[in-house]
Amino acid sequence: MNKFLLSFMLLFILACNTGNLTIISDLPSTLNEASGIDTTVHSDLIWMLNDSGNPPVLFGTDHNGNIVKKLKLNAKNKDWEDLTSDTKGNLYIGDFGNNTNKRKDLAILIVRADSLKNAKETGVERISFRYPDQKKFPPKKHNFFYDCEAFFHFNDSLYLFTKSHVKGNGGHTNLYKVPAMKGHYTAELIGSFNAGADSDSKITSADIDMHGKQIVLLTHTSVWLFNNFKGTDFLGGTATQLPFYHNSQKESVCFKDPNTLYITDEKTHGSAGYLYEFKLR
Repeated sequence: MNKFLLSFMLLFILACNTGNLTIISDLPSTLNEASGIDTTVHSDLIWMLNDSGNPPVLFGTDHNGNIVKKLKLNAKNKDWEDLTSDTKGNLYIGDFGNNTNKRKDLAILIVRADSLKNAKETGVERISFRYPDQKKFPPKKHNFFYDCEAFFHFNDSLYLFTKSHVKGNGGHTNLYKVPAMKGHYTAELIGSFNAGADSDSKITSADIDMHGKQIVLLTHTSVWLFNNFKGTDFLGGTATQLPFYHNSQKESVCFKDPNTLYITDEKTHGSAGYLYEFKLR
């Protein structure tokens, strides 16, 4: 049996066990902990990154999940959690993972579009920020709301959705706004949402479509779609939960087009670690 046929049969079998997610590829081992994904306006590549403890590298893949470019960054991967881009093709890395809620060095790294084209190694610009309502590091456990794994860029600002570690309130997320330019800022709290009570409701990634008309928030078992909002009142529109009928450690999401999402999950206990497509309609 040739390798192509074997791979096809394996993906077919796996697809039968992934609910309404469609497997595009089994990601290479170098992306076993993919926690951020996005596309840019000046490239056909899908950009991905790994989370904390991994080398500070961006991976450009084709639409089958094959790595075709690596870009080393002159920065530390303290806890990279999500990836987003702007209308000029710049990428932003969310180095704001904060499981213990005691970090005082939260940051977003800017990778300029020119570096994504030809460079093999590049520097970054740094956005530092703090949460206006966090007074203790760490706070009491009933206030463990200051982890973050989700954000997107819109109209010269970055919108961050926090991740709760409060028992019985896992799906609570606060929405903060930070300027998308290097500097040090106090984030602006502009809203909140609750996606559920259990740990599978935690928000692990977010994205906005290219027209700014709909956003998505990712959890391990579903995606929340928000539309019909006005301006930047993203959480004030219509919220619809779309279940996957599949549970894994899903860590990143981005729009492929207005009706389709790319989603990745981390490989755990020898399973998952895939690039998926998910149809919103």
